[in-house]
Amino acid sequence: MGDPVRVALLGCGTVGAEVARAMLDAGSAAALAEAAGATLELVGVAVAREGVPRDGLSPSLVTTDASALVATAPDVVVELIGGLGEVEGLVRQALEARCSVVTANKALLAARLRELSELAASREVDLLYEAAVAGAIPIVRVLRDSLASEPIQRVLGIVNGTTNFLLTTMAREGCELDEALATATALGLAERDPSADLDGHDAAQKAAILASLAFRAEVTDADVPRVGIAKVTLEDVDAARRMGHVVRLLAVAERVGVDVSVRVHPAMVPASHPLAAVDGASNAVFVEGDRLGPLMLEGRGAGGPPTATAVLGDLAVAARHRATGVVGRAPTIAAAARLVPPGEVRSAFYLAIRVIDRPGVLAAVAQVFGDRGVSIRSMEQTGLGADARLVFLTHEAAAADLDATVADLGRLDAVAEVGAVLDVVGGEGP
Repeated sequence: MGDPVRVALLGCGTVGAEVARAMLDAGSAAALAEAAGATLELVGVAVAREGVPRDGLSPSLVTTDASALVATAPDVVVELIGGLGEVEGLVRQALEARCSVVTANKALLAARLRELSELAASREVDLLYEAAVAGAIPIVRVLRDSLASEPIQRVLGIVNGTTNFLLTTMAREGCELDEALATATALGLAERDPSADLDGHDAAQKAAILASLAFRAEVTDADVPRVGIAKVTLEDVDAARRMGHVVRLLAVAERVGVDVSVRVHPAMVPASHPLAAVDGASNAVFVEGDRLGPLMLEGRGAGGPPTATAVLGDLAVAARHRATGVVGRAPTIAAAARLVPPGEVRSAFYLAIRVIDRPGVLAAVAQVFGDRGVSIRSMEQTGLGADARLVFLTHEAAAADLDATVADLGRLDAVAEVGAVLDVVGGEGP
C-alpha cells in the first residue's frame, strides 16, 4: 500500500464515536484498509467540548477548532455534526481545499445538495452521503449509480424509523400514539423532543434527497409538503386494518408527466404491499422504474451502528479514490425540478370525523363532499350519540378539493372534530 489516507472527523457523538472506534480498532482498521486499498489515518477529531473522556481516543487527536482541523487539508473530511449554519461553512471549506467529504447531514443535503455537488465536481473530489437517508440501506448508491440509466417513475419510502415504530406499536399493542411514544422513548428510539419525527420534517428532508437523485432535478426540503402522524389515532389504525390496510408515514416522489410530485404524509398501505410488512424501527424504500419494475430495499434505518456502517462504506470509497487517483463523478442535478402544486396531486383518501349524532347529519356531511366534487366510495359509522364517528373512503380526487372539503366539514355545527386524513396507496382502495 502507498501513503496513508488522512482522515479528519468532525463530530464525535453516537455515530462519530462508532466511526472513530472502527478506525482505531485493529481488526476494523484492517478491513477498512483492504476495502480502500490504503491505510486510513485518523488525524484529528473535532468536538464541542474538550475534557470529556472518550474510550480509546487519544486526547492529542481532539480539538474544538473544527475549521483549523479542516485547514490542515486532510484527504477526507467526515462531517457528523449535523445541521446548517457553521457546518455548511466547514463542508464548503473542505471541498474548496480539495478534501473529499463524507457526511450523514440530511438537513444540509436537503437544502444544498445541488450546490455542494457542483462544488465537489469543480474541485474533482468526492461528496458521499449514503448515511443521510435510511441508515445502512444503500439507497443513495442504488439511485445515484446502479440505476443511473433507469427512468425512475416513483419512489415510496418509510424513511423515519421512529414513526414506523410508533405506528406498528399502535397496531400490535392496541395503544394510542402517546403510549407508543412513551415506549419508544424508553427504548431510546425517540428523541427527547420528537417533533421533527412526528411532524414529518425528518422524512421531508430525506424525501428531498431521494427525489433529487431519482429525477436528477433539485428538490429541497422547503419544496416538500408534509403532514405528520400527530392526528393518527388507534381508531384510524383499527379502521385501516378492517379495510385490509396498514398505516405508514410515507415519503413519496413520483413523476407526473414531465413534472415531479414530492410529499410526506401518513397513508393507508394495502396489506399485500411490500411496505406493509416493514415493522418496528426499520426503514424501507420502494422504487418503481420503466424497465426494472418494482424494487425494495429494507433494513435498519436509525441508530449509531447502522449509520456508522454507511459512513464507513463511503469512507472506504473516498479513500480508495484518493489512493488510486480516481475522481468520483456524481450525477448532474438540474437547477430545479418542475414541481406539481400540492393541491393538484390526486389520490383516493381516508377521512374520519366525529359528529353529533342527530337527524340530518349524514345528509349535511354528504352535501359538503358533493359541493366540492369529492365522490364518496364508502362510509361506515361507529358509535352512537356523542361517540358517533363517520369514516369515509373517497374515489380519486385532487388534494385541493379534499382540503376544501375538510375545511367545510370543520365549519358544520354537527361536526365535533375532523380527524386524520390519509392518502390511500394503490388508488381507489378496497
